[in-house]
Amino acid sequence: MSQIVIQKSKMKYYSLNHNAPKVSFREAVIQGLAPDKGLYFPEKITALPSSFFENIENKSNEEIAFEAIKQFVGDDIPESNLKEIIAETLCFDFPTVKVETSIYALELYHGPTMAFKDVGARFMSRCLAYFNKDDNNSKNTVLVATSGDTGGAVASGFLGVDGVEVVILYPSGKVSDIQERQLTTLGQNIRAVEVDGVFDDCQDMVKKAFLDQSLSHKNLTSANSINIARWLPQMFYFFFAYKQLKSQQKPLVFSCPSGNFGNICAGIMAKRLGLPIEHFVAATNVNDTVPQFLATGTYTPKPSKATISNAMDVGNPSNFIRIQELYHNDLAEFNKDFSSYSYTDEKTSETLANIYKTTGYIAEPHGVVGYLGLKKEMDRFPNAIGVFLETAHPIKFLDTVEPVLQITLPIPPQIESVLNKGKVKVKIKTYEELKAFLIS
Repeated sequence: MSQIVIQKSKMKYYSLNHNAPKVSFREAVIQGLAPDKGLYFPEKITALPSSFFENIENKSNEEIAFEAIKQFVGDDIPESNLKEIIAETLCFDFPTVKVETSIYALELYHGPTMAFKDVGARFMSRCLAYFNKDDNNSKNTVLVATSGDTGGAVASGFLGVDGVEVVILYPSGKVSDIQERQLTTLGQNIRAVEVDGVFDDCQDMVKKAFLDQSLSHKNLTSANSINIARWLPQMFYFFFAYKQLKSQQKPLVFSCPSGNFGNICAGIMAKRLGLPIEHFVAATNVNDTVPQFLATGTYTPKPSKATISNAMDVGNPSNFIRIQELYHNDLAEFNKDFSSYSYTDEKTSETLANIYKTTGYIAEPHGVVGYLGLKKEMDRFPNAIGVFLETAHPIKFLDTVEPVLQITLPIPPQIESVLNKGKVKVKIKTYEELKAFLIS
């Protein structure tokens, strides 16, 4: 037992730009981004014992999550408090649903805002609340950019958290009406900023604000997946899926619809912890920076393009540098257990209709992109079980799903609660306008 305590207390995070001091979990969460603009990464990853996986079906989701995350938290949060945070985070189900032979959807949308990001947002908000609990004068400003579901999940997760103000940037006309309502209607400590631009513009403004010394008094931190407390809990999904499918005794191939690449990066972390995953697929829409990298060996970010899978409209995915670190920047290592494919809106719509027609399963555009990548990869793994991530409820994309499937989707209670509320937002075009808003 003493050995485990020593291991925990030594957990440090380093910047992937390698020009900033190492920090604790607490410091990494509060800072969000390192002073040298780099993303934080754990100094050490220790695989879980084989006995953990041998008995995983007998463990609760909360027990699994605690074992997966505790080494990364170290002794910055006592175990009893960490267990409370996890219990509050995992207050909904993560079912694997059989769609066709050997193909399962991992549904990550049964939380309060019906998107996978509920887990990371709830976990991070409660960590930040714990760090602020003994300091009545401490106030953090969570500054976050969203291409779709992050904003609503962060707004819900941080709503009413003491000592935290939340400012959410989103691109004008690039998120669905329901997504916009989820981040503009809550009030209290949540403020929404509509940016005249695309997601990459929002993300650039956030990064610029972090490095602006004249805003240091605002104690800015991020709730995008660049923040380790938002990103690391996304490992949990992969453990939960394995627990449900383990009895079939077949290799697992996971396909993640990928925008900022946080989910698939967390999945690779889960594999480093010993989770038996055969292969990963990063499925993208026409924003194909990573598929092009795997094809050419050259990483070339590009401006993002708008698609019907809008949460994946990212031309320069932040988390890809973490994936490169995990594979030691070795293209041969990448290709061994990581593939990436790109799909058009036309192919996505066509497949959305075909899945419903042949199986009765109602998917949504992001999940469909994941399904397409999985089907392509399964040709190489005929004896495996394929799992594609359904990252948000179809109702959040009803303008796409209903016309394609020619059905009317029932409105879940989580969504109905925001439909009749008025949107409150501030419109900006430039970073200087954002800065003035933050100061005011």
